[in-house]
Amino acid sequence: MLLNKPFGVLCQFTDEAGRRTLKDYVAVPGVYAAGRLDADSEGLVLLTGDGGLQHRIADPRHKLAKTYLVQVEGEIDEVALAILRAGVDLGDFRSLPCGARRVPEPDWLWPRDPPVRFRKSVPTSWVEIVLREGKNRQVRRMTAKVGHPTLRLVRVAIGPWTLDGLGVGEWRALGRAEIATVLPAGAPAARGKRSRR
Repeated sequence: MLLNKPFGVLCQFTDEAGRRTLKDYVAVPGVYAAGRLDADSEGLVLLTGDGGLQHRIADPRHKLAKTYLVQVEGEIDEVALAILRAGVDLGDFRSLPCGARRVPEPDWLWPRDPPVRFRKSVPTSWVEIVLREGKNRQVRRMTAKVGHPTLRLVRVAIGPWTLDGLGVGEWRALGRAEIATVLPAGAPAARGKRSRR
């Protein structure tokens, strides 16, 4: 299943503190997030009950790209983008080379609730970042390291799957043919049950 996770929602199904979780949007038993998004990040999350598929999506050895649109503080320049592309030393690890390019502000993007803090004296810019790994708060750490803290982070694609057609908090089941596009030849398309909205 693909879910467009709203801002402020934990990427899990339970929370002892009573915060919003995936269960507030998906009432399907036996599925789990294949790769997380922080509560303060938005966008595409894949949910599955198939351990093999979950491993295939989350494991960087399989090189399934994750694409993010990132609003950053300041006017990011080509020097900072080149550093991001080459890989950034974050202390506990060095990020792998990635895709990073400045893009126009997306006109299709929904307003965030609550809105990003706006300051007239500090411009912002948008960057598309494509990673083939996914460490904790990696994109935020990378942009901060090059002097452009992340203000808003939206995952727009996981491999061939995108947010297209999904409103905030909406989900849809993937078809077998869609799942098969990321599995090695000869692997079963899915072992779990298909779910419906």
